Amino acid sequence: MLSEIEKKRTTVDIYGQQYVIVGTESSGHVRLVSSLVDEKMREISSKNPSLDISKLAVLTAVNTMNDYIKIKDRLERLEAELKRVKD
Repeated sequence: MLSEIEKKRTTVDIYGQQYVIVGTESSGHVRLVSSLVDEKMREISSKNPSLDISKLAVLTAVNTMNDYIKIKDRLERLEAELKRVKD
């Protein structure tokens, strides 16, 4: 049986809604992530004020994954370059 990892509950506010996030990350980390999501949602909403909350959430997720993929690709290129330099 797997040992239980202590999970923390953190209440955050994202785009005017309160959420309880349960996980193993520190409350500070959860609050940071939540504030970045809130910031991105507000940024997108300011450019597209007619979006309903569901579409706004999906566009925020798409934008975030786009940024993630770009950063991941960059990291992989840098790791490959570093490996070439070491060899």
